[in-house]
Amino acid sequence: MAENKAEYLRRVDVLQDLSSDELATVDNTTHLRQYKVDYIFYMPEDNGEVLFLLKKGRVQLYRISPDGRKLVLAILYPGAMFGHMALVGQRLHNTYAQSLDDCTICEWSRSEVEDMLKRNPDFALRVIDALGNRLSEAEDKFTDVTFKRLPARLAALLKQLCDETRTCELTGFTHQYLADMLGTYRETVTQILNDFKNQGAIELGRKLISIVDMALLEDIANADW
Repeated sequence: MAENKAEYLRRVDVLQDLSSDELATVDNTTHLRQYKVDYIFYMPEDNGEVLFLLKKGRVQLYRISPDGRKLVLAILYPGAMFGHMALVGQRLHNTYAQSLDDCTICEWSRSEVEDMLKRNPDFALRVIDALGNRLSEAEDKFTDVTFKRLPARLAALLKQLCDETRTCELTGFTHQYLADMLGTYRETVTQILNDFKNQGAIELGRKLISIVDMALLEDIANADW
């Protein structure tokens, strides 16, 4: 049987400290909506009027460079919260948020979130913690872009994807997807992947990247500051 909204909300990290009555209020004031793949929830300079709680699917947060390159800042999975950077800050978004799959989202209005922030200090602390983590992740991403060469960044990304998917057989990750994650061009990623193959770190197949020497991949990731 499909999980209902109330059951889902009980498992969201930032809502863990709410009382039963407060959780019931959230259930009554949030709206469950369905979105198709590639839907853009917001763009830079849009007003932040809604907090999004991801129930099903994946969402990517990204920026576009002045020369048109895409840099993915984060891939969000079920249970994640987004939109809160603008919601509790300057009220304007500075990134794009786009669905990678068909998504199910709980939407919570700014006024209701602000009321909960005022009433529940533990909830406010959890939101602050989530903000800090997201800012730290973005800072790490921009540090890598600034100081770390692309082979090291790509090797680190492949290792991260292996850790997240719990397999060394990466399927469904196109060269363009990897390029977007790194803020570079598809052709550059293809060239570096071929270099990794020639070094014996990976094998390449149709829509498949197999890690055959994780230790070598980790050496590449760590050796190039």
